[in-house]
Amino acid sequence: MAEKKTSTLGNVYARERSIIKNVYLWMTAGLGLTGLVAFFIASNPSLMKVLIGNTMGFILLIVGEFALVFYLSARLDKMSQTSAIAAFLAYSALTGVLLSTIFVVYTGVVIYKTFLTTALMFAGMSVYAMTTKRDLSGLGYYLRMGLWGLIIASVINMFFRSAGMDYIISFIGVAVFLGLTAYDTRKIIQMNNQYGSSMDEEEFTKVSILGALSLYLDFLNLFLYLLRIFGRSSK
Repeated sequence: MAEKKTSTLGNVYARERSIIKNVYLWMTAGLGLTGLVAFFIASNPSLMKVLIGNTMGFILLIVGEFALVFYLSARLDKMSQTSAIAAFLAYSALTGVLLSTIFVVYTGVVIYKTFLTTALMFAGMSVYAMTTKRDLSGLGYYLRMGLWGLIIASVINMFFRSAGMDYIISFIGVAVFLGLTAYDTRKIIQMNNQYGSSMDEEEFTKVSILGALSLYLDFLNLFLYLLRIFGRSSK
């Protein structure tokens, strides 16, 4: 068994399939943990009251979430595989705490419909990225600019509170994160290729966690932008 694993780690093409599989397993685990935590808190009125009623605590949770994802992205290569896994799962759980508030704003039907739509769109873009012969690396610059544009537009709209602008931002957000899904999927394949035939088990796990984190964020943001669209349409 150990010899087979060593053989897979030394074979770029066999390792690619294994890494992609691991990435999706970890991403699914992260999303599953986020969903369970969100549903548990949303189902407990006392916990929801504490979460929504404590503004400063809620802000600290948001700051902690951003700090953790930036730390994980920047320091992953220097962390042990155990620490990387623990940090990823901690981030997924923390996101679940914050995401529990959507159950207050949207109905269960809208949330489930949005999740299904997100899963189908995400899967479609992932399959496209893994099968296309096109070089998607050039998309990175435009997608990053689009992401910064989304952030700036969202901050500005916090002051103007324009429903029409929010609707436009949501559609642009869907387009940007669909593009990032394809780009990040391709990036995982490129990361695997960069290691050549020299990758150990710890590096394999770290690449899988980093890929899972990227796709987890793409899926989550795609879901949230679609939720705003479906939520508006259902009113």
